[in-house]
Amino acid sequence: MTPSLIHLAEAQKSAPVTDWAARIGWVVGLLVFIAFVYWLMRQGWKWRGTLQGDLPELPSRPSPATALNGGGKPPLPGMPADAGEARLTLSGRYHGSTTAGQWLDRIVARGLGTRSRVELTLTDQGLDVVRPGAASFYVPAAALRGARLDKGIAGKVLTEGGLLIVTWRHGDREIDSGFRSDRAAEHAAWVEALNALSTTHTTITTEHTETEGAR
Repeated sequence: MTPSLIHLAEAQKSAPVTDWAARIGWVVGLLVFIAFVYWLMRQGWKWRGTLQGDLPELPSRPSPATALNGGGKPPLPGMPADAGEARLTLSGRYHGSTTAGQWLDRIVARGLGTRSRVELTLTDQGLDVVRPGAASFYVPAAALRGARLDKGIAGKVLTEGGLLIVTWRHGDREIDSGFRSDRAAEHAAWVEALNALSTTHTTITTEHTETEGAR
């Protein structure tokens, strides 16, 4: 048989038949596995939230008198009556909160586990954290414990110094909350200002305690 006839015979062979049943079964199995993993993650999230159920309600931003007259909330005990004049502002993202010093021990209770856009405002009275579509909260200056630059929190890892970590006390917990400005060059000024504010209030509290003890 000539080479041309051999090539013609090979061309006339039927194309391999696709086993669609096996392929569809494999795709369905993969989708079921993904759904199962997602369900496990959801259950783990709910379980963690249940364990953290003792976390108190997040403090809200002090409402000025005009807002109170319009139905706003009065400040919680120990909160300033007025938010004060802005020292620094920041627009960026909130990346989550953890137990202070433990960057993988995520806190999900009270909506702190939800990543979101964020607007930060720092005044002499405290830190206002506004999160569109998620729970906003307010950290009075007396609850601030300092700030630092870091690269990771709650499983989110960025470049070295890419996160602004604010440490604050809420109830019986010390919490690290991670933020990233749209302009990362702002982080250093925020660390300096937050540390200065927390140090000032710690000194005032210590002096007040010592004075009360002397009496």
